[in-house]
Amino acid sequence: MKFDLHIHSCLSPCASLEMSPGEIVARAVAAGMGGIAITDHNSAMNAPAMAVRARKAGLACLFGMEVQTAEEAHTLAIFDTPEQALAMTEWVYAAMPKRVNDPDTFGDQPILSAEGDEDEIADLEWRILAMGCRRTIPETSAKAHELGGLYIAAHIDRPNFSVVSSLGSIPSAPDGTPYFDAVELSRTANADEWLPRAEGYAVTRSSDAHNLDDVARVWTEADIDRFTVAELKRAFAFRLTKPSPRITRF
Repeated sequence: MKFDLHIHSCLSPCASLEMSPGEIVARAVAAGMGGIAITDHNSAMNAPAMAVRARKAGLACLFGMEVQTAEEAHTLAIFDTPEQALAMTEWVYAAMPKRVNDPDTFGDQPILSAEGDEDEIADLEWRILAMGCRRTIPETSAKAHELGGLYIAAHIDRPNFSVVSSLGSIPSAPDGTPYFDAVELSRTANADEWLPRAEGYAVTRSSDAHNLDDVARVWTEADIDRFTVAELKRAFAFRLTKPSPRITRF
């Protein structure tokens, strides 16, 4: 199965407003993806709308968020259900600055309705999702796993907002227990260079799409029967994932 575990909807302030759940699903289906995950910055408020659109299209979907931790690292928390992802959202929101978003500075943050057949704006998220939260990697890992989810270190090859750029390596607990279930390469990362630096973790590659043309431009493959957290956790544990070739030109 081919899947993309890192896609932003229009809720993310840096994403295009064309990134509605319906349009994302249509692009993923056209690209032959077996499953996708929606992972907006610090929020999963568009998970209910994505669940409806994916179900109608017959596309397997997981629901999560890209949490910017206190270490200034981007990390992915991914769940089977919107309800789990929304519980994680409440926990992250409680540790975010109580500042009102300025759309002219940070961009719009529309929450789409899960009702009806069209992608319609139901509300606007008032928090500044572009800012990080006070939750640390150990805390975020524990919460994601408590809620039954996966925890992945996002784009470890990037020179900013990655665990490697912020901390110098992929952290684990003092007793050696890993905080992460897998690590992610960006779409341009050279796998020959970065696979040895993955420190034994299963490696994924995701689009980190912020506009429709980038949805499913890269992907991960794994021999799994169903696109679920349990199946992905098994694939990660046995290092069964295979990242797609990188993009060398835009």
